Amino acid sequence: MQKEIKNIFKEGAIDPLFISESIAKHSAKKNIGAHGIFLGQIREDVVDEKPVAAIEYTAYEEMALEKMHRIREEIFTKYDLTCMHVYHSLGTIRAGEICLFVFTSSKHRLAAMESCNELVERIKKELPVWGREIFEDDSHQWKVNQ
Repeated sequence: MQKEIKNIFKEGAIDPLFISESIAKHSAKKNIGAHGIFLGQIREDVVDEKPVAAIEYTAYEEMALEKMHRIREEIFTKYDLTCMHVYHSLGTIRAGEICLFVFTSSKHRLAAMESCNELVERIKKELPVWGREIFEDDSHQWKVNQ
């Protein structure tokens, strides 16, 4: 049976209340012993003496969701996970706001932590998602992931 492709995209910043509620819902799952959690936050970097005010994210959504589905299946095969959740912002996210929420759960911490880290690295390297850094003076440049 083919698993459905999950939509990871959320318009706007990821609300801290949504994050805390997502974590709280897992307390009812008594077979979980560890969570790996990554929160990506927009930094107020300074590039050429100009502070970054926001990043505007766009994506080739259909391709990104298909790729994320494959990554998800590979991570589930590689690690003994109970569950996995990924949320990535689209649109303009201001400095200080959350743009990426990755949450893995497992019986043991090593699987939770390693899978979370691998997911974040693969999302940044493999998904067709682009960020346009918007400076305080309204000029912009395309962000390069590091």
